[in-house]
Amino acid sequence: MPAVAVPPAWSAGGNGTAQGATATSLAQWWQRFDDAVLTTLVEQALRANTSVRTAQASLQQARAQVDVQSAGLLPSVGASASAQRSRASNSTGNTFQAGFDASWEPDVFGRLRSGVNASEADARAAEASLADVQVSLAAEVAVNYIELRGLQQRLAIARSNLASQQETLQLTQWRLQAGLTTSLVTEQARAAVEQTAAQIPSLEASLAQSRYSLAVLTGQVPGALDATLAASAPVPQPTTELALAIPAETLRQRPDVRAAEQRIAAALARVSQADAARYPSFSLGGSLGLRALTLGALSGGSAVTSALLGSVSIPLLDGGAARAQVRVQSAALEQARVAYESTVLTALQDVENALVALRGDREKLERLTAAADAARNAALLAQQRYSSGLIDFQAVLETQRTLLSTQESVATTTAAVAADHVRLYKALGGGWQPAP
Repeated sequence: MPAVAVPPAWSAGGNGTAQGATATSLAQWWQRFDDAVLTTLVEQALRANTSVRTAQASLQQARAQVDVQSAGLLPSVGASASAQRSRASNSTGNTFQAGFDASWEPDVFGRLRSGVNASEADARAAEASLADVQVSLAAEVAVNYIELRGLQQRLAIARSNLASQQETLQLTQWRLQAGLTTSLVTEQARAAVEQTAAQIPSLEASLAQSRYSLAVLTGQVPGALDATLAASAPVPQPTTELALAIPAETLRQRPDVRAAEQRIAAALARVSQADAARYPSFSLGGSLGLRALTLGALSGGSAVTSALLGSVSIPLLDGGAARAQVRVQSAALEQARVAYESTVLTALQDVENALVALRGDREKLERLTAAADAARNAALLAQQRYSSGLIDFQAVLETQRTLLSTQESVATTTAAVAADHVRLYKALGGGWQPAP
């Protein structure tokens, strides 16, 4: 494997995270959210998603190719039978034959074995690619589900604020009728109501699109999950703190890194196969059969025929094609090595990015929660003072806008924190378990 410098610890691994996570602890990370609907959706997607089924078919194809290559190491035996009727002048004759043919190519220089090794490495890479699809799919389902729950919370916030603003509008209309305010105030209140109401159709459309995305991800038609996801629920959050493994252990867990390793092994085997093709090849063949003039004589007085053939093939002049093929496979090996380095660096970056995003969104959520509490108190006080005629309506509008903005930010950031956990689980290679 290419030498890639792996740091001893994560640079952004603070925030109380511990060491020692294992592959088993991350195999079903979605259960950490303690959400039955999320668990059901992820497991359904892993069974029925079209990308998973395509990767499973690719794995079956790769394993079948191993059997094809392995068969070349063994002798091949075939049976044959023939009947011939010939006529010359006034005579007619029949000839019947039956027998077996066998051939075998001794793998003296390892060309066939190298082909088998390459196919086996391809099969292991296909298995890792299937796991990588499962990791990505589980994360995509979870992120879409979290987004859906976040949209439901934002829709509830918009409707709650709309109800409050409608009460304020009613109050301004009463004060206008009593001559205590002007039409300007009433129109400002009506504008605030309409602006908030305009957000609701957009949120409802986004909710429907999220449901459709989840349905397709789980292998169903759009709309199949409308009844299941109709009821609003909180944004799920992990119930336990994640234990981070050291970077080197994380790289062993990630299936894309494993697939890159196996592609190097396959490329190396093909270099050996191309090199062995430059040397002589040997083959042994033989046949054993019966020959008779009548069909019944094949089991009686028929003549026994046999043949044995040994041959050797030595490449002499090929215009340099064999050496060029070695260079072709060597270049492919170098490409696989560079791809492995790129995969490792990307994996390290994914984890660091997820850790930084999680830490930043946690701090942001704490600040926004405090701001939302203050905005809620300010809006209540402004409403009371306006009802008593102590402040003008502009202060009420400002506090209501601030309250709506901060509450939406809290809902959005709450969903972002949950999605950050999902992306971190994905970056750590969670969502699959190596086969025994």
